Amino acid sequence: MKEKKGIAVLASGRGTNFEALAKACEHPDFPAEIKILVANVPEAPVLNRARTFRIPTVMIDHRRFPKRAAFEEEVIRALEPYDIKLVCLAGFNRILSSRFLERFPMRIMNIHPSLLPAFAGLQGLEVHKAVINYGAKVTGCTVHFVTGDVDAGPIIIQRAIEVRDVDTPESLALRVLVEEHQAYPQAVRLFCEDRLEIVGRCVRIRS
Repeated sequence: MKEKKGIAVLASGRGTNFEALAKACEHPDFPAEIKILVANVPEAPVLNRARTFRIPTVMIDHRRFPKRAAFEEEVIRALEPYDIKLVCLAGFNRILSSRFLERFPMRIMNIHPSLLPAFAGLQGLEVHKAVINYGAKVTGCTVHFVTGDVDAGPIIIQRAIEVRDVDTPESLALRVLVEEHQAYPQAVRLFCEDRLEIVGRCVRIRS
């Protein structure tokens, strides 16, 4: 088997998508390995999840930096000792600048809890509340490459579920989360197997 490609995860919260990636990486045939987790919130539960998997962690509190550029430089320094092929955002609550994006061109992924471009720009329960209020019949999740426009990068994978009449934002969030935990490792696998080709806005998956 080929050597696993190194990935980094940036996270700010609970870290359930981080855990889904970490569990996937434990399988011998999975082509990626999480080299480092970078969190920007000191009390973020994701830090404990990473320690459970014995994954190196770095906590860089963005509030210590007066400018976004200085914070991002610190994040880049944390990643430099590792041969990072892909950066995965997992509930990361900071918008990345063009400088950071240029450091990892089309090598940064994010997961969003809606079928983009629908309900872009919203976070957490706000997304699911908007889906219900709009009367959408279908929702889901999207894994996409990160660009300078929020939630607007080329789409890699989407998974859809039905919106039920009895759904609340909380129940919908739980059901979408199940799909997220499948979609993100799938997208990472495809990237690390060199099966993704970006043509304009389209991401083609090679067989």
